Amino acid sequence: MAPVTAPGREMHALVERLYPLCRSITGDGVRATLDVVGEYVPLEVHEVPTGTQVLDWTVPQEWNIRDAYVADASGKRVVDFAASSLHVLGYSVPVSAVMPLSELRPHLHTLPDHPSWVPYRTSYYKPEWGFCLAQETLDALPDGEYEVRIDSTLADGHLTYAEHVVPGQVSDEVIVSCHVCHPSLANDNLAGIAVAVFLARALAERNPYYTYRFLFAPGTVGAITWLARNAERIDRVKHGLVLACAGDRGQLTYKQSRRGDAEIDRVLRHVLAASERPHSVKEFTPYGYDERQFCSPGFDLGVGSLSRTPYAGYPEYHTSADNPDFVTPEAMADTLDLCREAFAVLDRNRRYQNLSPYGEPQLGRRGLYDSLGGRSDAKEAQMAMLWVLSLSDGEHSLLDVAERSGLAFDTVAAAAGALHGAGLIKA
Repeated sequence: MAPVTAPGREMHALVERLYPLCRSITGDGVRATLDVVGEYVPLEVHEVPTGTQVLDWTVPQEWNIRDAYVADASGKRVVDFAASSLHVLGYSVPVSAVMPLSELRPHLHTLPDHPSWVPYRTSYYKPEWGFCLAQETLDALPDGEYEVRIDSTLADGHLTYAEHVVPGQVSDEVIVSCHVCHPSLANDNLAGIAVAVFLARALAERNPYYTYRFLFAPGTVGAITWLARNAERIDRVKHGLVLACAGDRGQLTYKQSRRGDAEIDRVLRHVLAASERPHSVKEFTPYGYDERQFCSPGFDLGVGSLSRTPYAGYPEYHTSADNPDFVTPEAMADTLDLCREAFAVLDRNRRYQNLSPYGEPQLGRRGLYDSLGGRSDAKEAQMAMLWVLSLSDGEHSLLDVAERSGLAFDTVAAAAGALHGAGLIKA
């Protein structure tokens, strides 16, 4: 696990700042979240009107909420939206009524197995209302009349998402996606947002080869909306990564693209193995986060998903226990470091052509051996040059060279740079 660093502390502070905001797939909570993100990286914000057809979906009505509570006969709020945005069923329609507990109970959601936790529940596409509360709170409610109030609106408006682009040396793109629709859930997915923000800032400092497009959008319908609006330029997207559950103490987990052999899959497998971090690599399944939208057969993009403990793999998932204390600066720093390492490999993974392919070229007279003098890794560097020359046939990438030779990718990339500088290979 990475030590506590300044980025780790800053990412955790960003999670804490975003945590109280009530987000959903639409609404002012998403905009407020993007306003905060925009203080860290410049964003292009898009507003897509209700009713817009996006592939097989339609942009839904916009939901906003101002207040909600359940109050007992004395006026005391026994369930209060002001205390946590999780207390209201997401997308609840407005309600103002007085009713007995027996009538209210079907609208109350709890977690009996974790009686002190509040669950996260939504009803995006079916008109409904409800409250989420701790089982121990429900158990303490006496029979009687309760005032029920949800001050919300469900009306035509917009779906909001944002993009941040880190320009590269080429127009070919890498997508980095995270969802911004979950309310007070720190790991799922505020940690993903925080890692994406600091990854964008890190990439901007190094003049990357690829152009990196960061997408901050509500889950499912947001990614579908982006794909629908960018279908004509989707061929620019060469690689992609969805960030989710990026801050818990579990080991790193990479879920491969639908292809399973996309370049991003090979890079993540290689970097994770080379780093000697505890990790797991999982096959693609058509359930999870927005990798399933980017990997759908019509688009078939090479997009995988990086998390720590996968969704639904920890008891705190989609509950009030997924709070800022559940995520750590060390874990987010480790996720960020892994992303930086992976994209450093992806950016340098070229195919080269040997310009002196008949026999082994004389490296000594080109000063390539002399350049290794005094280096502790001189033998590995020399072998890397020979391996690069041997496999530079226009079909093998530097990652192929590293995997076949057993040499570190950085060593192979440095050898390729030296050979390219000497005019022995070309990209």
